[in-house]
Amino acid sequence: MKTSTDVRMPTGPRGAANSRPCGQTRQALVVAALHAAKRVYFQVFGIPDYERYLAHMASDHPSEPVLSRREFCARAIDRKYGRNGPRCC
Repeated sequence: MKTSTDVRMPTGPRGAANSRPCGQTRQALVVAALHAAKRVYFQVFGIPDYERYLAHMASDHPSEPVLSRREFCARAIDRKYGRNGPRCC
C-alpha cells in the first residue's frame, strides 16, 4: 500500500518540480514565436503596427495625444507613398 509520501512529483531538467504541464509551456512558446514572426513580417513589408505604436506612445510620449487606428494607418500610407515619403528612385 502506497502512502502520500511515496508519490513523487515529476521533475524538470534541473530537478525542480514542474508547476505546470508541458502542454502549456509549449503553447506559450508557439504563441510567442508567432507574435515575433508577425512583427518581422510587418517590418519587412512595411505594414504599420498600431499596437507597437500604442506601446511606444505610452512609454515615451505619455502626455501627447494618441492617433486613432484609422489616422495612424492613413499617416503610414501617406508617409510611405506620399510625395514627402522615402523614395527609391
